[in-house]
Amino acid sequence: MKLLENKTALITGATRGIGKGIAEIFAKHGANVAFTFNSSVEAATALENDLKSFGVDAKGYQSNAANFDAAQELAKNVIEEFGGIDILINNAGITKDNLLMRISEEDFDKVIEVNLKSVFNLTKAVIRPMMKQRSGSIINMSSVVGVKGNAGQTNYAASKAGILGFTKSVALELGSRNIRCNAIAPGFIETEMTGALPEETVNSWRESIPLKRGGSPEDIANACVFLASDMATYITGQTLNVDGGMLT
Repeated sequence: MKLLENKTALITGATRGIGKGIAEIFAKHGANVAFTFNSSVEAATALENDLKSFGVDAKGYQSNAANFDAAQELAKNVIEEFGGIDILINNAGITKDNLLMRISEEDFDKVIEVNLKSVFNLTKAVIRPMMKQRSGSIINMSSVVGVKGNAGQTNYAASKAGILGFTKSVALELGSRNIRCNAIAPGFIETEMTGALPEETVNSWRESIPLKRGGSPEDIANACVFLASDMATYITGQTLNVDGGMLT
């Protein structure tokens, strides 16, 4: 059963890792997919072709989610080319980890800008069209670090915790217009980024997780499908921890 058939999703940061996993699962479930990327046109083209193989429309847009004007232009272009936006996945994010005593103001500001302000930018860009159509699902990618904190990640934790407060507030503001807003807090997800970590570090993470394994991008993508679909029409303002039990 295709849970997202005839819907259009806009996904930020989708050419690798969790974003790519979301785009692929959404296409499998019948959604047309617009996605953003920063630099690799080659990766974006490959993803476009991959998504179109599922019989849906797909297009990559080179756009900086942290830039307010670029986000406005992006939403306008997607609506013109796809006919509307039913689902927004705010997935773009970076890390610049360091202990607080060593972190620079520039690195703190950059993580807040990319991880948190981008969520404001894109949400602001889509809410008027969603209000007009009186429907929409916004899913913001937070992190277990935003819930519990983590040494060496004050900037990242602050950005991801900010997303949780933003999500709840948007849910309260837009619920009467039938627009839902939820967050997902991934735990240790095994991607290209974590693949570069020392094996000892990865094994230590796995042992700390009740399910004794890391998650996959598909685990996060499946949670997004649920929250974006009509199976979750009475769920808003919530944070779904997809973490193998880390926060239990």
